[in-house]
Amino acid sequence: MLLSLLAATLLLALVTSWIVVRLFDRAIGAILARIVSADLSSAWQRYVTFATYIVGVSGGVRIWELEKYVLPRAPGVGTPLLTTESWILELYRTVIGTLQAVAWMLLVFFVFALVAYVVVRGFEQRRMGDPENQ
Repeated sequence: MLLSLLAATLLLALVTSWIVVRLFDRAIGAILARIVSADLSSAWQRYVTFATYIVGVSGGVRIWELEKYVLPRAPGVGTPLLTTESWILELYRTVIGTLQAVAWMLLVFFVFALVAYVVVRGFEQRRMGDPENQ
């Protein structure tokens, strides 16, 4: 039963991460195309997609939470049962954990992308205002 729960949380975290990747794929691609060259932007976009899956799965599948169904507790206290309610709760925690982890990762990405955009834009403005280039 625990292996089924582990497999279900892994699959749910992957599906949730896939949905988020699909939602933000164009925006990330456009930002990276603006900041870096075309050949580098596709590689960086692939890396951000990979990182999104890794962060999503690691945030959604919390092994330390699932250990409570295996490891014995204090003497005289048994391990919790895997009931329908506990399954629903664990699956809900998986979705929320995945979304939370990916949201933090994307927030960090977009902050760094904004800083990089401002720097690139500043260099472009300086180049346009430079009388040697005209």
